[in-house]
Amino acid sequence: MAEEPQPLNYVHETVLKKRKISEDWAIKRRGLLAEKKRSKQERFKRPIKRPEEFVKEYRDKELDFVRMKQRVKLRKFPNEAVKSKLLFVIRIHGSKDMHPQTRKILNKLRLVQILNGVFLKANEANLRMLLRVEPFVTYGYPNLKSVKELIYKKGHGKVDKERTPLTDNNVIEQALGRYGILCIEDIVHEIATVGSHFREVTRFLWPFKLKCPERGLRMNKKLYKQGGDSGNREDQINELIDKLN
Repeated sequence: MAEEPQPLNYVHETVLKKRKISEDWAIKRRGLLAEKKRSKQERFKRPIKRPEEFVKEYRDKELDFVRMKQRVKLRKFPNEAVKSKLLFVIRIHGSKDMHPQTRKILNKLRLVQILNGVFLKANEANLRMLLRVEPFVTYGYPNLKSVKELIYKKGHGKVDKERTPLTDNNVIEQALGRYGILCIEDIVHEIATVGSHFREVTRFLWPFKLKCPERGLRMNKKLYKQGGDSGNREDQINELIDKLN
């Protein structure tokens, strides 16, 4: 006689789900451990800097500081404020070969990252700071069209130390209403005319994060007037804003 088939053991659905979760977690954990091991191996494979490289890095930073002082000493301040009361400044270079004093000025200008942009008054104090950090920034005189496009397209405000888009006029009114600035149009007007509450408005605006252009900006330290990218572009800054906006 043929043997009767043995009945299959019944496994509850919750047990099967638990097994599946355990298997998935085990696979994920193995992947995480493997990734951690690879990153550790790559970290130890990084080349160790030779003493000559440290010396060169130190000398480059000191050279940046010496050139900074020479720019301020040798170049006179033209009456640039007559051309426009408003400046738009863009950081175009990283921290390589940068003296700590240069980094301090850039942080004061709120230009912490490459392709950050800010509005400034074209007064002697700001022009002097820009002259000190000239190889790392480019700047010029934005027109009304550029001001509008920057604020409408890239504008963000600082609310509770958070970067907040300017999509709600209530946010603007709560932050700047005591100065009579109630909407985004008021912000544009205050910036474009360099009004009496320009400082409060620029402090409220988060530094503009501009996009990297496909071409036309090599980000070298040579002055724009000498065929490079840094320094004062005057009215030509509007063409660059169009590319980066």
